[in-house]
Amino acid sequence: MTTRSCPCGRPEAYAECCGRYHSGAAAAPSAEALMRSRYSAFVKGDAAYLLRTWHPRTRPQSLDLDPRMRWTGLEILDTTDGSPFHTTGTVTFRASYRGGSLLERSRFERADGAWVYVDGDFPEE
Repeated sequence: MTTRSCPCGRPEAYAECCGRYHSGAAAAPSAEALMRSRYSAFVKGDAAYLLRTWHPRTRPQSLDLDPRMRWTGLEILDTTDGSPFHTTGTVTFRASYRGGSLLERSRFERADGAWVYVDGDFPEE
């Protein structure tokens, strides 16, 4: 990732990529785009965006992000459904951080027309 590219791993600048979702200027068009934008929100420490894009039935009351956490990369491993033509989707990804990585299969649904994160599980490698 260059200093000019988006934290999600796409080559576009943050403002043209995930930044437009974080600001509310646009909505993520797919489950994968939402997953990438949520990863970028973790990188940026944007708890408000993470809560806003969490399904109301599974959303926590608050989110306390560790400011010392240093996320270092995102790898999308698999996607199922989650396009503009679907109502549900899954994204399996590996998010790396200084000292390790997290493997998750996240579930997404549309709520009031927008993609939201529902929950995830942690498959074995």
